[in-house]
Amino acid sequence: MAGTYRAGTSVGMRRRTATEPVAPPSPPARARGVPETAPRQLHRGMTLVATISLFIGTRAAWTDAMLSRPAVAGIISVCYASILVCAVLALTVRTRRALIRVDAAVLVTAVALVTCGYVLDHLGSDEGVLTAQAANEILHGRPVYGQPWPWLFGTPRVGITKTMSGGADLTYGYPPLTALLAAPVHAVVHSTAAATLVTTSALLLSSVLLWLLLPAQWRSAATAVCLGFGFLPHYAYLGYPAVTALALLVPVVVRWPDTGRGGHLGPGGVLRAACLGAACAAQQLAWFLAPFLLIGLYAVRRGELGPRRALAVTARYAATAALTWCAVNAYFAAEGFSAWLDGILLPLQQKAILHGQGVMGVSYYFTDGSSRLDYYSYGSQLLLLGLLAVTLLFVRRMGPAVTVLPWIAFYAATRSQDGYFLMMTPLWLAAAATVPAAAFATAWQPRLPHVTGRRAKSALAAALLTPAVVCVTVAAASPPPLHMSLAPRYARHGSRVGVTAVRLRAVNTTGTPLSPHFASRRGQGASDWWTIASGPATLAPHASALYVVEPPGGFRPVPDGRAQTYLIAVTGAPMTITTAHLPAAPPPAR
Repeated sequence: MAGTYRAGTSVGMRRRTATEPVAPPSPPARARGVPETAPRQLHRGMTLVATISLFIGTRAAWTDAMLSRPAVAGIISVCYASILVCAVLALTVRTRRALIRVDAAVLVTAVALVTCGYVLDHLGSDEGVLTAQAANEILHGRPVYGQPWPWLFGTPRVGITKTMSGGADLTYGYPPLTALLAAPVHAVVHSTAAATLVTTSALLLSSVLLWLLLPAQWRSAATAVCLGFGFLPHYAYLGYPAVTALALLVPVVVRWPDTGRGGHLGPGGVLRAACLGAACAAQQLAWFLAPFLLIGLYAVRRGELGPRRALAVTARYAATAALTWCAVNAYFAAEGFSAWLDGILLPLQQKAILHGQGVMGVSYYFTDGSSRLDYYSYGSQLLLLGLLAVTLLFVRRMGPAVTVLPWIAFYAATRSQDGYFLMMTPLWLAAAATVPAAAFATAWQPRLPHVTGRRAKSALAAALLTPAVVCVTVAAASPPPLHMSLAPRYARHGSRVGVTAVRLRAVNTTGTPLSPHFASRRGQGASDWWTIASGPATLAPHASALYVVEPPGGFRPVPDGRAQTYLIAVTGAPMTITTAHLPAAPPPAR
């Protein structure tokens, strides 16, 4: 019958005429009083962990503030209240929207605490002092690179990077962007705070940006990693240019496989490429991430577009980044190309004294030294190349870890301090939240006809990394180049006992002439260079000589108890180190 529904099979279905009014659609759940979807327990957990992380270092900041800036201490006390309230709300709010508001409150609290920390500590370290000095030179139109600034160093707060050739680096050794950003600030502030203000502001802005770009349930994790745990604010207070690079890399890494989708960069892709180039113009750590991103981007786009169009879009991305980098560096390169090039390459070729938590510690801390320290550097370079090759061959598996892989190479380097690992950790989080493994499901991988199955692929990956392992093993297993027997001379200054000189016999056990430089070590750090009062500057192969070396200032205290003091002898070409234990001081005469 026209205008009526035919009787269906469902029980209770009735006929309705065509003129019968149709019931309006059901109102949304919120209008009917039905609560919104409750937040997931994982989201609550993320928010709670971020809230708890804000306690880290807060008591120390409050204690310092009570001595010098009571008003700041009052703000920190209010932040304590905010932390407690946010913890309660994280566990009790009923809707996802409400929990996102709690996430925002946690972020605001973290920003306030970091700002208070900056007010209390903004004097910077050697990197901040160098950057501020570079900013001052820019303001006055003077050269930045190749200019030694020895007056900046010598205080306990401003350390100096000693080199294996017995010298130290007194020049600016970073790309210029952070100094350029600090220059207008320095025109007003006239101190190292100009550099630390730039890096701290960069950290805060990147934290807010990452919070906005991540999915809702990951946002509090960004607050914890960037601001809550305390290590990144510490580097920002010290004025590290790497913090500026980190801020610029955040938009590069978030959802990076989407860059160039459809064969077009678009405004977003161009902005990402420009940020990558600017990051490379801020600090050298960004250089190590760039090739991994380019390999991953090409593989993803080739799986979608084919080789020619993928190469074209990747080339445009790389060219945009390169042009941005050139634009930032152009003035300094034109001012003095050789000095500029040496300056930005300085950390890679300076042969700084050993330092860090990596495998170099075998030769520095746990054995008597090594005659082949250069092999740590070879191993680090080969490890980087091996990881790039593994990424290219197995990008479907390794793609999600692109933001972590570059820093593994530093573990084998002679300078392997933890800052190289942890300063880019927000990028790890960004990739985990926005770059799933599914993004690489159709990515291109080279065909390997004779490599099939998990075991064969694992064997190939291991083979690519084996040269690095061999080099590191050679460095760690090599004996020290010198055999040293020590006869220290002790003296007592008041209640302190210390070394005034060490007479030693050194035997060169290698076939290479060595020019040793001496320092003492207690724990992980080395002292300033000792003076060679007598002895040859160069020790011939298989020769022996007597040296008398004196500590800086003529007196080196020797602590009581279990702490041991060592005398180290290092050479720069080739890089070697020999460690000898200083005998304990004799007991005082009765």
